[in-house]
This record gives sequence, C-alpha cells and structure tokens, in this order.
Amino acid sequence: METKIETAGFTYFKEQMHIAHGAPESYSPLALAYIGDSIFDLMVRTIEVSKTNKQVNKYHRDVSRIVCAPAQDKMIRAICDRLTEEEMAVYRRGRNANSYTKAKNASRTEYRNATGFEAVLGYLYLKEDFVRLTDVVKMSLEALDGAMSCS
Repeated sequence: METKIETAGFTYFKEQMHIAHGAPESYSPLALAYIGDSIFDLMVRTIEVSKTNKQVNKYHRDVSRIVCAPAQDKMIRAICDRLTEEEMAVYRRGRNANSYTKAKNASRTEYRNATGFEAVLGYLYLKEDFVRLTDVVKMSLEALDGAMSCS
C-alpha cells in the first residue's frame, strides 16, 4: 500500500517563495545533482544531529564521511539494483553528464557515480516523492553502514 505524505508545508514554501518548477524530467542532470546534493546533506545532518549532542566540528567530520563522493559511489553501487527503471535513467543521465568541476578526494569514476546518485535524489525531491526519497536515502545509508563495518 502506497503511503501519501502531506506536502502542505512544501506547497506553502513554494507559494510563499513564488516557486513554480516544471517537471523534474525537464531539468538538466547537473541541476538535479545540485539540488540532490543539498537535500542529501540536509537529511544526513538532520539524522546526525538527532543522534546525540556533540561539537559542531564533530558533526561536520561525521557528515563529511557520508556525503563525500567515495561514500556516495559505494552507496549507489550497493542499491542500483533496487532503483526503478525511471530512477536508473536519471542516474545514468547524471553519471554521464559533462561536469566541469572535479572532486578533491575522489576518482573520476567515484565523482561521476556520486553525481548520478545526487541526480536521483534531486529528481525525487523535485517530483515531491518524499516517501521514495526517504526510502532511497535509508537504503543507501544502510548499505554504507554495511560496507564500513566490513572494512
């Protein structure tokens, strides 16, 4: 059974800020990755802050280990078989996009895979599919936890 999330808060935000965006499919893959990066960062920060009270630099260190390109590369490779066809198409568009920026501490492949991952998250956010967005992030973090415990 599909769960419907109340989006009144998001609708209010869009109305008050005069945001009218088109279909997420019409966005460039790098625009999707740009918003997806922010959404993922916000979600991970929210999770980390909810766990325990600690110094901000420790939050930053812990969050940075998760939102970096190598970690995102591990996550997307672990969950790609659980993405829908539509999500895989968005991932491929993001992964194959010609970005003029380069990651500081990641290989080109890791960076491109991470861009595809972020594009999927941005797509789900702009599509306002918050249930699926949450599920994808949860699967990703669980996969990363599994990968880190094996290291």
